[in-house]
Amino acid sequence: MKKLLMTPGPTNVPKEIRNKMAEDVIHHRMTDYKKLFSEVSEDLKKIFKTKQDVITLTCSGTGVMEASVVNLFSRKEKVLVINTGYFGQRFVELTTTYGLDVLELKYDWGSTYDIEDVKKIILTNPDLKGIFITHSETSTGVLNNLQKIGALTKNTDILLVVDSVSGMVVNPLEFDDWSLDCVIAGSQKGFLLPPGLAFIALSEKAKKAMMNSNFPKFYFDFKKYIKFLKEQKQSPYTPAITLVVGLKTACELILKEGLDSIQKKHTKLPQYLGEELSKLGFEYFVKDKKARGNTLVAVTHPKIKDMDKLREEVDKSGVSIAGGQGDYVGKVLRIGCLGNITKIDIDRTIKEIKKNLI
Repeated sequence: MKKLLMTPGPTNVPKEIRNKMAEDVIHHRMTDYKKLFSEVSEDLKKIFKTKQDVITLTCSGTGVMEASVVNLFSRKEKVLVINTGYFGQRFVELTTTYGLDVLELKYDWGSTYDIEDVKKIILTNPDLKGIFITHSETSTGVLNNLQKIGALTKNTDILLVVDSVSGMVVNPLEFDDWSLDCVIAGSQKGFLLPPGLAFIALSEKAKKAMMNSNFPKFYFDFKKYIKFLKEQKQSPYTPAITLVVGLKTACELILKEGLDSIQKKHTKLPQYLGEELSKLGFEYFVKDKKARGNTLVAVTHPKIKDMDKLREEVDKSGVSIAGGQGDYVGKVLRIGCLGNITKIDIDRTIKEIKKNLI
């Protein structure tokens, strides 16, 4: 039976993309690759909804999260991290590792942030240089509102840095119109690819800060990537060629279907999944309906003490779902609604969960 990934990344890779990546490898310094990479970079601008260049790096999402710190800030600068879950905590750890002066707004898992708390931090910290936030918090299913914070930082020198690794494509994001300064994405979520590529868009304000950063960097130096993209239509170091080839097909599929259409579909799928799970006694981990995103559905169950045992049994049927993270290991199920899944896939998942409920 076909393996079905119902996880919040990696997601199922469509056959068209797998077939394309199975073709002969091309060389990354030759004309055919330059043409393809140039086209991919233009497609990414359309998906990020920006006029700015989008950089492609060979790494995981965490790699480019770290790169955003070392490229856009300098030692001991003051930043705010809005922490609403496991990946918000990762920003706390990254910024602390590099010796930034870190202010943290920490919220209970399953909750979004309070904009009044952010306003207070900005008003009482005139030396604030940046705000880090997770768009789609993969550990909980919370979708944090980016527009509200973008409106606060728009006419300031504060950089708004966004981890949208699991948010982009299936949830609305408009880089230019929302006044975002740095947005990070990854290949293995809404972009329909295996893991290994990360993407980052930078505003003019972010590029200016980049020129003043005093952190050392080499492989992750954004200035090199921007220069190579503009002048040579390449990346400065050997890329994951096969994934970039697959990315071209992925972008074509995404743009052909249209972001609006994709997002409407991915609004309906988690709603349907949540309704079916509720019939089995599961309860939403994110209680506020307005704070739930399209990326995944996270649930608890009052009668199930160990979700991981249930998850392992379901996996034997060829359906993979994710468990809880941090303090919620064994207490939460996280079922992805990313990528090329359908109502039929959800029905198969529900069937296997129901079969293994004890």
